[in-house]
Amino acid sequence: MHRRHRLRSAEDFRRVRTHGRSYAHALLVLYVHANRHGLTRFGFAVSKRVGNAVVRNRVKRLLREAARHALPALVPGWDIVVVGRPPLAEATYPLVAEALAATLRQANVLCS
Repeated sequence: MHRRHRLRSAEDFRRVRTHGRSYAHALLVLYVHANRHGLTRFGFAVSKRVGNAVVRNRVKRLLREAARHALPALVPGWDIVVVGRPPLAEATYPLVAEALAATLRQANVLCS
């Protein structure tokens, strides 16, 4: 995923989590907040409850890849924070992609 589509600062994460709306799924929680940039940007957070560093990094890679594939179908102008839940450690890529797509549909940020 290109750098311009990533949330990088702690302040961006904090703004999305405190002022945005949340949508839950068994595998992840999605926080969505409108931005003024005209781009949709993603941030990913996976806590130590999910697993050790190897597992957390694998989960973040899966989430980033699912978000990269969903990006062209998203309405521009949103900041999205994806928080991984512990069952995500056992999930395969198709399950992760479907969970992300389902929560994005629930949040009404998909074009189709």
